[in-house]
Formats: sequence, structure tokens, C-alpha cells
Amino acid sequence: MISAYFFTSYMKNLWSPWRSNYIESFKTEQSAGKCIFCEAVEKDISDPNNLVIRKAENTIVIMNLYPYNNGHLMIVPKRHIGSIEQITPEESHELMDEIVLAEKVLQKVYSPQGFNIGANLGRAGGAGIEEHIHFHIVPRWNGDTNFMPAIGEVKVISQDLAETKKRLLAGYKEILI
Repeated sequence: MISAYFFTSYMKNLWSPWRSNYIESFKTEQSAGKCIFCEAVEKDISDPNNLVIRKAENTIVIMNLYPYNNGHLMIVPKRHIGSIEQITPEESHELMDEIVLAEKVLQKVYSPQGFNIGANLGRAGGAGIEEHIHFHIVPRWNGDTNFMPAIGEVKVISQDLAETKKRLLAGYKEILI
């Protein structure tokens, strides 16, 4: 029998089994030798059928196909590398510059109240694509987490990805003028 302490402890757990389904969805592509980030490097930003937002010398900015919130971006080195220690100083500087620029654009387009910025390194660290390092920037609003993922196994994203791309491209254009 599970003790009452389990239910009254200070540590609360919310299970999100949909996250493992998302991570598993990349196994087929990865086992076929495809890297979605390396393929994205070759994509045309103006094509509305892909998620690429910006290309710099050493990096790309791409929307997340499975966003945690509207505007969830990833900043990715163009070079296929799997760990931070492989990043060159030039790539490192550009990655940080692109994160700062993405924050400015997201602030302009969505006016979030905060951000989560980081990288998931390795499978144990939560990386869905562990062979090609990438950094997430997720806009956040007070109260943006709710019962839907925990109870309904559904994540509510209130804007179509095509509209998100259109708004972000306009935001980048305006900031970079």
C-alpha cells in the first residue's frame, strides 16, 4: 500500500508521457542517417513549408516543430557537432549573439514575461536530437503552464506554425534594419 506521505510530500510530480512519444519520433530519422538540423541548413528561409527563420555565418535559427509555447526557437550550429566542447570560439560567440537577437525579436513579437534558455545535452539530459547540439529559447508568460498536458495529455499552442513563422520573420526584419 502506498503511504499517505507519498501524496502529501513537498515534491510534486507531473507526468507527461507525450514527451517520450516526441523523443521517440526522431529515432526513425536518426537511424536512417538523417539530421533534421543539417537538412535545415540547406533550406530556403522564404519557403513557408519549413521552419527556418534565420541563417548566420555559423548558425541557423529554426522554430521547434513541437513547441512548448508560441515562438519556441532553437539556435543551432550549422556544423554537425554533439557536444559543447566541440564548439569553436567563433561558433560560441555567434550562438550567444543569436540567442540575444532571438530574445529581442520574441520580446517585440510576443511580449513574454520571461524566457527559458538552454540546451538539453544527451539522452539523459532530455535531448530529443542528441547528435546535433542546439539551444532552446522559449518565451514564457505567468500562468502559461496549466492542467492540459498533465491531465489531458495535450499541449495547447494557440498559433499556427505558419503564422508564427510569418510574425517572427517580420520581427527579425524590423530588428535588423
